[in-house]
Amino acid sequence: MQYLVDFIEIGFSLTMIINALLFLPQILRVYQAKDSSNLSALTFVGFNIIQLFAILHGYINNDDALMYGMLLSFILCLILNILVLYYRIKKT
Repeated sequence: MQYLVDFIEIGFSLTMIINALLFLPQILRVYQAKDSSNLSALTFVGFNIIQLFAILHGYINNDDALMYGMLLSFILCLILNILVLYYRIKKT
């Protein structure tokens, strides 16, 4: 049974990292195209709010995998938000 628990813990940690890395293609696409008109800024702000509460939840429950995984996701999503807003402002 401990093997199953270990497998789930490792899988959860890896998926937290993968979750964060899923923002990289969007970051690269927006940066290379210098255009964010096809993205919803509200969606990514919503993701950041969810991630912030997940970070806080991980912190108060001493869940390092959740806290640090969501922190990485929060940072990459925040970079995407900054790029979206930057190119929207620059376009006007």
